[in-house]
Amino acid sequence: MPEIAKKYGILVGVDGSAESDAAIRWAARDAVMRDAPITLMHVIEPVPDWPTPDRQAEIAEAWEQNARDVIEHARKTAQAAVSPSDCPQVDTEVVHSPVVPMLIGASRRAQMIVVGSRGMGALGRFLLGSVSTGLLHHAHCPVAIIHADEGLSDDNAPVLVGIDGSPASEGAIGLAFDEASRRRVHLVALHAWSDVGVFPILGMDWRGYETQGAEVLAERLAGWQEQYPDVRVERRLVCDKPAHWLIEESAHAQLVVVGSRGRGGFPGMLLGSVSSALAQSAQAPLIVVRPG
Repeated sequence: MPEIAKKYGILVGVDGSAESDAAIRWAARDAVMRDAPITLMHVIEPVPDWPTPDRQAEIAEAWEQNARDVIEHARKTAQAAVSPSDCPQVDTEVVHSPVVPMLIGASRRAQMIVVGSRGMGALGRFLLGSVSTGLLHHAHCPVAIIHADEGLSDDNAPVLVGIDGSPASEGAIGLAFDEASRRRVHLVALHAWSDVGVFPILGMDWRGYETQGAEVLAERLAGWQEQYPDVRVERRLVCDKPAHWLIEESAHAQLVVVGSRGRGGFPGMLLGSVSSALAQSAQAPLIVVRPG
């Protein structure tokens, strides 16, 4: 019989970096709230070719030992992040593959994939966002991006969601309501009625734009508020530059949720300017949701 592909709850890419540890801690807490298992996955890149077989074997063994150390450290980090009575099921995997394609493929079978904003390469070099960037562009499930100093935040702070009326935004709204309900905090819903900077023009009436923006916000929230009556919603309507306002508001949130591309995107566009800016500069953990 063919082997059945494993399904994951929350999948965490781990590599031993500070950002990876923060991602593990955040994922462990989220797994408890979701009553979901957590899988810690370390990917060993193919060993580069060396002139002698002995040197090749030596490097391969060093990377294998590093993988064992990373996985053991990751397991302890996950278990220490929550109380023993609440600790979710923690599984570990070490696989041999190019990192980004492996994690993208595994994301097809995960509720969510969680990674640090940047990580360490096999030789100890920082990979400046190569894994997180690849996942943001191509993952098949929501992607959580965690910075080293953001793994744990104020438990009373709200969840922040960016709303623009796009299909990806609709998925982000649903996930944001779910996260706010599980965390028992209120939701800040931010909508900008323009994607670009605007300048006041003498005599121009902005009320029509504001009214239209308020209608979009009310329409997108209505069904979800019925589904999650326990979540109090604070509506925030701004005139322009959604990325700027979301980054500013993220300083006061415990989590930010956005769609992968917004109303300005076109069908072939994989990552929008707002989600891309937030991945770089958000001051809280970020979840990016792709359409479907």
